[in-house]
Amino acid sequence: MNPYGNLSTQHSSWPILLVIYNLPPWLCMKRKYMIFSMMISGPRQPGNDIDVYLSPLIEDLRKLWDEGVLVFDGFCKETCEMHVMLFCTINDFPAYGNLSSYNVKGHHACPICEEDTSYIQLKHGRKTMYTRHRHFLKPHHPYKRFKKAFNGSQEHKTTLIPLTGE
Repeated sequence: MNPYGNLSTQHSSWPILLVIYNLPPWLCMKRKYMIFSMMISGPRQPGNDIDVYLSPLIEDLRKLWDEGVLVFDGFCKETCEMHVMLFCTINDFPAYGNLSSYNVKGHHACPICEEDTSYIQLKHGRKTMYTRHRHFLKPHHPYKRFKKAFNGSQEHKTTLIPLTGE
């Protein structure tokens, strides 16, 4: 993105939005219920230094979780104590690596497959291409048998057993 109109320079802009998720689905993604928390802007992405930018936000969220804040409930017409939590983050893969300290580059970059990540190294370049992700589809999905659009092979591998949290 280049906000200054000079086509020869690159610019990085990372908007940080907070969304109220305990609203009905048709409301939570409306503009008036999103909070534009900050904009990280500069000549390049923040990378591993993103924690410097996010630390004030994390401190505020931690305080809102531990202590809460008094708010007025317009529906009940009374004051109540509100606590907040960070439910999830939505970001691209490089930002995921910066936020979670996970290595999203190299041969084992898939956070689900990890050591079982299927990849090939392109012959005329130094790029890694990740393959064989059709095994995440349902067992009888037509794409598992479809060879032409994929690397000329069918997918017979089954999905990994999902973790239960126990």
